[in-house]
Amino acid sequence: MTPEELNEWADDFVEFHGRFHHLFGRSEGRAQVGKYLRGLLTTIERKNSWQLAEAVGDKIPDATQRLLYQTEWDADAARDLLQGYVVEHIGDDEGIGVVDETGFIKKGRHSAGVKRQYSGTAGKVENCQVGVFLTYASRHGHAFLDRRLYLPEEWCTDQERRERAKIPDTVQFQTKPELALNMLMHAWEQGMPMQWVTGDELYGDSTAFRETVAANGRWYVVAVRSNMAVWVTRPAVVLPGYAGQGRPSTRLQLAPDAPRATIVNAVVAAWPESRWQRLTVHEGAKGPVAYDWACQRIVESCEQLPGRDAWLVARRSVSNPNEIAYYLSNAPADIPLSTLARVASTRYTVEQCFEEAKGDTGLDHYEVRHWHSWYRHITLSMMAHAWLAAIRRKAVAEKGGAYPSSLH
Repeated sequence: MTPEELNEWADDFVEFHGRFHHLFGRSEGRAQVGKYLRGLLTTIERKNSWQLAEAVGDKIPDATQRLLYQTEWDADAARDLLQGYVVEHIGDDEGIGVVDETGFIKKGRHSAGVKRQYSGTAGKVENCQVGVFLTYASRHGHAFLDRRLYLPEEWCTDQERRERAKIPDTVQFQTKPELALNMLMHAWEQGMPMQWVTGDELYGDSTAFRETVAANGRWYVVAVRSNMAVWVTRPAVVLPGYAGQGRPSTRLQLAPDAPRATIVNAVVAAWPESRWQRLTVHEGAKGPVAYDWACQRIVESCEQLPGRDAWLVARRSVSNPNEIAYYLSNAPADIPLSTLARVASTRYTVEQCFEEAKGDTGLDHYEVRHWHSWYRHITLSMMAHAWLAAIRRKAVAEKGGAYPSSLH
């Protein structure tokens, strides 16, 4: 934001900043978090400690660094307050939780969780940290809800590196889908209005992820690999015959005459052209984005046995019909294709969150190595981004669409 824009919305910023005051026992911490947030909202090119300090009038970055390293405050408590703020400003009963990860390119080997690993940001293997994020999207806007720093397995057993990066002993290895589920469960416990969940193949291919979302009464529309196996009709299952020795098996198996499961790209390839519908479900940078969509009720495969009845949804490129994305959804049978397509397409909002936060609120500008310092900077960047999202909505409502330049 420009200084003029920030001054224009100063009262709103003071109210937002005040929500977090009680997290800081001393006035210095309360003041410094306000300065940090203001710095993140400025238009300076890099938002590291030195440049943030200069932007807010501090001669040296000591106070900024103390906020990230030494000042006593709970980043998770700030996260919870942030979630309440998001509900207040863009919450909706039909809200959608979007899970995804992003890479933070780093040099050296001492930053918590850093290693050579795939970074979607770079599109290749890089020396980086990976953060798994939960964002929220509704008809009112989009914002971050939560974050987890992915800790590779090799870090979990390297006590020296753990101690240098001040990683708590309670932190152990978890897969990215497990981290995503942790964030979703916490958001639901906080009362987040979120009926839907979406994510890419990393999450859709995880049976445990889909099962947990469904067990909590939510509906998922998640991308899956083209070779994901499903049944087009429910196959019969039987108990295995008893050979007369030992304890009889109680594990069901497919009946001898049951049809084999079919991979989803083969199912979709058999659809007639009449099944496809051209739908425009979201706005892109260059205007409305249209795809061809189709769906069919199928039976999911769970450990090579039939699972729940579900939707198989496919999205086909208009310009390149060979480019097809596949999704599974546990939504009820009466949910229309247009709704399934809208939820699947909402995944793009997490990319918007990453782009906006990296460009406008310094999400990836940090220069910290410690575990808790990463969480502090990332949380503050998420807070600044959420405030911008709230101002966006308020500006459109009150000023006929004239909102801060950083939100265009």
